[in-house]
Amino acid sequence: MPAPKTLMRLAGAVASSLGAAALLAFAVTTPARADADSARLSLARSLATLKTGNFSAARNHAQAAIKEDPNWGLAHAVLARTYLSLGDGLGAEAELDRAKAAGFDVKRAQQLYAHAYLLQGDAKRALRTAATVEPRFSGYAVRVGARALAAQGDFPGARQVLVDFLSVDPANSAAWSDLGRVRFDSGDIGGAIVAATKATELDPANLEALTLRGELVRGQYGLVAALPWFEAALARDAYYHPALIEYASTLGDAGRYGDMLAATRRALAARPDSAQAFYLQAVLAARAGNYDLARTLMQRTGEALNGLPGALLLGGTLDYESGGYEQAINKWRELVGRQPMNITARRLLGAALLRSGDAQGALDVLRPVAMRFDADSYTLTLVARAFERTGERDWAGKFLDRAAFPARDGSVPFGTDDSLAVLGGLANDNPDDPVRRIVFLRGLVDAGDNAEALAQAQALARMAPGAPAAHLAVGDMLMVMKRYDDAAAAYRHAADIRFDEPTMLRIVDALDRAGHRSEASNVLALFLSQNPQNIAGQRLAAHWQIAAGEFAAAIETLEGLRQRIGNRDAALLTELSYAYIGDGDDVTGLSYAKAAYRLAPLNPATTDAYGWALYQGGNNGAAVQLLEKAVAIAPEHAMLRWHLGQAYADLGRGADARAQVDAALSDPTFTDREAAAALLKTI
Repeated sequence: MPAPKTLMRLAGAVASSLGAAALLAFAVTTPARADADSARLSLARSLATLKTGNFSAARNHAQAAIKEDPNWGLAHAVLARTYLSLGDGLGAEAELDRAKAAGFDVKRAQQLYAHAYLLQGDAKRALRTAATVEPRFSGYAVRVGARALAAQGDFPGARQVLVDFLSVDPANSAAWSDLGRVRFDSGDIGGAIVAATKATELDPANLEALTLRGELVRGQYGLVAALPWFEAALARDAYYHPALIEYASTLGDAGRYGDMLAATRRALAARPDSAQAFYLQAVLAARAGNYDLARTLMQRTGEALNGLPGALLLGGTLDYESGGYEQAINKWRELVGRQPMNITARRLLGAALLRSGDAQGALDVLRPVAMRFDADSYTLTLVARAFERTGERDWAGKFLDRAAFPARDGSVPFGTDDSLAVLGGLANDNPDDPVRRIVFLRGLVDAGDNAEALAQAQALARMAPGAPAAHLAVGDMLMVMKRYDDAAAAYRHAADIRFDEPTMLRIVDALDRAGHRSEASNVLALFLSQNPQNIAGQRLAAHWQIAAGEFAAAIETLEGLRQRIGNRDAALLTELSYAYIGDGDDVTGLSYAKAAYRLAPLNPATTDAYGWALYQGGNNGAAVQLLEKAVAIAPEHAMLRWHLGQAYADLGRGADARAQVDAALSDPTFTDREAAAALLKTI
């Protein structure tokens, strides 16, 4: 296998790759057929459209040239080049073989063969072939070699090869886009943004760079901001498959399902066997509740998406819906193995294992999530049920108590079973590996060494300034240390590179805890303007709408969520109850409060909502019982005490009312202070 230095020796004689310019040089060869002029014209059109980025048209013109002269080797070579631009390695290899059979000099095509092997997933063969390329085509060969190194996991080697190459040929747009992709895949998002931007500036017809820019902008600014980049690529080639797939995915996440379906159909027109397009259509069908259609579409993907996280998640869901619990468990177990921090996958796998009777297996899977301070009530309830199955009712009770609690501490990283010595050794064995650094960081947090953990996180951010995870690690440590303003600043560094849901939630939480609610609201509003279908963002927006007294707006937000996620979410129904009561519709508010209480009778928030709804309807006696229960479960929650205090006051229990209102006012985070102070004057 050629090392990066070998590839750079190839680059030492950089002339021109076998791209459009080099192929034009081959046009001195003339077809032998009588319709040589027609074939030559078609091939010239192919080369011209290839240069402008219309790869599909270039392919069609090359095919026309071959139809006019089937034995013209150059035409087959040009057609192969268009197939490579379209990502079809098998088609390219076949055309290169035809070109060789027709007399085309195979020495001129080794870089194309190398690219074809790479697209077929044979990185080793691509590297071997790239090492045999003639010096005049070494630029292309170096690029293929670098991408082959990345495909084998050698991201540092791939980056170095491309950086060295660009020091010799800094105006090579294709090499810049290759560097951007390698950096993106290795987690250096900031570096990827720089490289992709440079690539598009050098060549606006670089479809790979335009598509990459769309992917990067999607993470950096949001879904809506990314769409014009994909559209720019499709404006040059309406059937460019990679852009169509990313475009369709982004449209779907933005809630534009009709446009998403249209984009997938165009992708299938461009590539009839497109597994990605069938997968996206399956996602669309599953979202609409048509699981039979979704299963049929997933079957059409064959084995092309085996092992991919999204396909495993959806495939397991479809198996589970049809009663194939073992198949679902196998898929989700593989997904958790590939993405051990995927909380959604762990929840699904834990629930499936519990249903299959493997309570201990469910506990093993859910433990890393349940041990987090911010564990959700559903996961905690699953763990409690699993402990019940194993006969450990004392532990079941503890987790049921946690599941019922309305407020949770801030998020912390996953725990780890490895010792600090082991984790430190792993980090020291490969100090340039950010993943191992972060794992070691988690070990330090679990051991309580926050100062050292912060120092490690800051060192990681200096080592990998373009990696959002590094800045998030710094912010997380500062949050643990309650340095909220500093944490918000660290999270902003991450958001400058990738502004996704986890980053948004961290910034909003840090700003809110630091007392900057208006700034936090602006961050949330910006995120939702780009990601209008985001559930976590909409939940938070609705909660703040209720807090601000914007009840009609909250109802609109929450009802939209209810239509999407159903009627089994107690927290959502609780918020709807508060919103309707605040808007003056006590009857609807009471119905939602009852439904929420039936789902979670031990949750103080749902209990309070039911009691508050009864209180608003004038049923003070029943209301007080529920409000007292809520306070008994969560006595430190100021809003629960405030509600109970108001009910006591109306019943003439002045001393009890004063005690509850004073307790609410003692909490500095309690916001309804003016009304509480006014009530105290009347008691």
